[in-house]
Amino acid sequence: MKWAEDELLSIRERAYRYLKDLILEGEYKPGDRLIERELANKLNISRTPIREALFRLESQGFVKTVPRKGVIVSNVSEEEVIEVFTILSSLEVLAAKLAAQRMDEPTQKELDMKIEQLEELEKQDDEGFDNKHIEMNLLLYKASKSPRLYEILSGLTDYIQMSANMGYETPGRRKESMREHIQMMKALRNKEDDMAEYLTKIHIENSKKAYINFVQQQKEKKKKNIE
Repeated sequence: MKWAEDELLSIRERAYRYLKDLILEGEYKPGDRLIERELANKLNISRTPIREALFRLESQGFVKTVPRKGVIVSNVSEEEVIEVFTILSSLEVLAAKLAAQRMDEPTQKELDMKIEQLEELEKQDDEGFDNKHIEMNLLLYKASKSPRLYEILSGLTDYIQMSANMGYETPGRRKESMREHIQMMKALRNKEDDMAEYLTKIHIENSKKAYINFVQQQKEKKKKNIE
């Protein structure tokens, strides 16, 4: 007996994948409102799994909650994301170098704990890494002990999370990104500033390539659908 994957998914997971696919495929465009009641009626399910799916999508940067408007699809263009990668290639690399140079014992202990969590996660279902990605980034920014740099970089987290999750659509990228973060964290806690700088630069470049690969695939898919 063969089981279809859809039959094994929970309603909340189906709702999440359905909405994410519609956003990625351009069915829901930037600025479009996503109304719980309408979506629940459309899918013939309760509003609870829709609400959970929207919360998950918001945590990944695909949608955002706007006062007096509700949940709308995030308005982020390909050009904006590429620009963010350009900024990260300078500022996040700088944060890594400063963090390694300014490493202290309390931060080392925090890094040790995060490294242990990631290594344990690596042995299990790597889906859980999605929730840890921004945690790792914010820890890196904080470790640089530069309040202004932290403020600038933390302001880019929505772009980083969304582009990362799009890049994770590339087979194997999520697991690869997890390993890159583990290596970066180890270099930081060991005060290896040159290595931390190098590993961060490689990670950003690999993330950029995965994102561009995803965008290209979406364009080709859309072109085929039109033809």
